[in-house]
Amino acid sequence: MIRRLLIVVMIMAVATITAPALAHTRSESHTDWTITGSTVQVEVTLPDLEAKRLGQDGQLPSGKTFIDYFSKHLGADISGKPCPMTVPPRMIVTNPGYMRAEFRYACPTRKGLNLYFSGLFELISSHVDFAEIQLPNGDFVEQLFTKDSQSINAAAASGNQFHDAGVLQFIGMGIMHIFTGVDHMSFLLGLILLSRSLKDLLFVVTGFTIGHSLTLALAVTGVIRPHAEFIDALIALTIALVGIESIALTQKRPNGVALAAGGLLLIMGLLRLMGIGLLPPALLFGAALFSTCYLIISKVVHGEVRIHIAITLIFGLVHGFGFASDLLKDRLPAKKLMEILVGFNSGVEVGQITVVLAILGFVAILRKLKLTLPRPITVDLVASGLVGVGVFWFISRSFAV
Repeated sequence: MIRRLLIVVMIMAVATITAPALAHTRSESHTDWTITGSTVQVEVTLPDLEAKRLGQDGQLPSGKTFIDYFSKHLGADISGKPCPMTVPPRMIVTNPGYMRAEFRYACPTRKGLNLYFSGLFELISSHVDFAEIQLPNGDFVEQLFTKDSQSINAAAASGNQFHDAGVLQFIGMGIMHIFTGVDHMSFLLGLILLSRSLKDLLFVVTGFTIGHSLTLALAVTGVIRPHAEFIDALIALTIALVGIESIALTQKRPNGVALAAGGLLLIMGLLRLMGIGLLPPALLFGAALFSTCYLIISKVVHGEVRIHIAITLIFGLVHGFGFASDLLKDRLPAKKLMEILVGFNSGVEVGQITVVLAILGFVAILRKLKLTLPRPITVDLVASGLVGVGVFWFISRSFAV
């Protein structure tokens, strides 16, 4: 009884204190700048999730409110002197789930031309704007606007960072993606909890690797372009599921846990049919069916390594799209796609293996010092933390909390 109470307290504590900033999802916007002659045209695109910050009571702002806000928070200037607008700004049609507006400025010269963006930083300091700038010679430049860097000198902007990049740079990007992606590291921790031996861990990590390698290739080559917000929510769900599976196995009650998890997802799907939430109803109903079946057979899966490889492969498919999200934000040169895929994926594997070995090494040191708790208690505590984190991220990403 005391152990179960401790588990509940752990879940509540983690869900309460965990900040969204720790998750892979960031507050972000996109701007497309085109410099032709004396004209600077910019299109700002904001996901509905972020646009609601500009509205009242969590609602989307009107087009006028959207334009009025960004009219004050972006533009171009020549050595500090603002360039005037040539035509009134306007809202333009974009994909569902986003708001977009167009602004045009007339600058008498390109000497000393600066582009600036200060939107949303006063609302959330960690906001990032991904700016793509088309220079007069046709070259594209990718830059970032942040709270500490709200202005870009157009003349000093360099070419695409990927054009001259080598495979070592792509490997480094993959490694950093793992080290800075707390949600991916949390999932790896869940895989370690589910593995009864180093051999089991090797098999499940192999399934995970095959899955994310496949979808990373599909996403980067443009065969499939999933919705980033949906993928972020599903990644959070995979973290919760591996934590729930660990608890269900130690408590030996997979059926009850499976029905509870599936029921929650089913309720979320019904709420989405009533217009509440962001994820498509079909995705939620499918997740409910998969989660219920997966947790019900978790005891069988736990004993059959080949089946577990198939399950982790499915999880890897989801995480692969998450790995691709950073690359898809940049203009990838077609001639380097193979080099990017091999390098980035190799970096992900290096980072993944490093995280696993670091965790196993840390546990080994604790065992040697006799500072570890009995395995069932340790698994319950760590798994409860994963459930708390996964559920928190999944709910917040599903309802734009």
